[in-house]
Amino acid sequence: MVMTNGYEQNENEKTLDILNLTQLEEDAKKIIPTGGFGYIVSGSEDEWTLNANRKAFQHRQIVPKALSNIENPQTDTTVFGLDLKTPIMMAPAAAQGLAHAKGEVDTAKGVAKAGGLMAQSTYSSTSIADTAAGGDGAPQFFQLYMSKDWDFNKSLLDEAKQAGVKAIILTVDATVGGYREADIINHFQFPIPMANLIKFSEGDGEGKGISEIYASAAQKIGPDDVKRIIDYTDLPVIVKGIESPEDALYAIGAGAAGIYVSNHGGRQLNGGPASFDVLESVTKAVNHQVPVIFDSGVRRGSDVFKAIALGADLVAIGRPAIYGLALGGADGVYSVFEHLNNELKIVMQLAGTKTIEDIKHAELLHIQY
Repeated sequence: MVMTNGYEQNENEKTLDILNLTQLEEDAKKIIPTGGFGYIVSGSEDEWTLNANRKAFQHRQIVPKALSNIENPQTDTTVFGLDLKTPIMMAPAAAQGLAHAKGEVDTAKGVAKAGGLMAQSTYSSTSIADTAAGGDGAPQFFQLYMSKDWDFNKSLLDEAKQAGVKAIILTVDATVGGYREADIINHFQFPIPMANLIKFSEGDGEGKGISEIYASAAQKIGPDDVKRIIDYTDLPVIVKGIESPEDALYAIGAGAAGIYVSNHGGRQLNGGPASFDVLESVTKAVNHQVPVIFDSGVRRGSDVFKAIALGADLVAIGRPAIYGLALGGADGVYSVFEHLNNELKIVMQLAGTKTIEDIKHAELLHIQY
């Protein structure tokens, strides 16, 4: 263990024997300090939307295809011009130092080993450069929480370009922080400095609550901001936090190179729909103009399959990878990706799909339970 400002950070580095990703959460709860675990696991208000994210996958069923004459399904895919070994990517989750002393650096190592795509957050525990170095040349995206201070934004974007990121993810559903009761109950304040904030007027994040961190965030974000970031960086910009066809089309009209369907893992607008329940309407509106990323509530290979069948090109996970990080560092993250990939391959075989492209043409039944 490492003690940072009175907060215990473990240093586990080991491969995990995973039964399922739900059990992984229970195991991680035993070793992540209460305040940190509460921040990671919780949703907003009474967590209706967080819970709906899991239940929504029951609204679609996969049709088995037994006479498909296939074996050894393949999970490799090409998205945004990147050749990946898996359609599963790491979501841009903040403050991973709460789970492990090496934080995002170890996450990047584990994702790279799995052949996946890493997205790092503005509110990372480790710097843009260090996180990029952890991936050792594997593709990474940088997620921007846009600040009211454009000089702050430019500095982060400059660092991200210098680090070689392949795209910018602009999060648009977090102009204010969701009302997260676990943080209030635990009197949670960030004990681990946020590396990307240290040299700016916002401070380093240490000793602040989530509402204070979000206070510096831009409250007004529109299509012009998407275009501004594209013009400044000359990088593809993916807009994250889309849950309506209208917003998807606004983003594409502003030049977005990708749409990221997400409700922030149920951490923002409580009472909003599960991300899976709006995915199909968004992908139909996008109509293959740009790739679509999906996250929120993914815990099974069948979840990944269903999301791709409804039009997602990449499926992101956040909390499960962080639990793997807590329990096993880089190897723990790799174990999570491998477990989910193995589940996905089983589903692909039983559904008669050889490739990720085949999944996109798979049949799903629509039955409400």
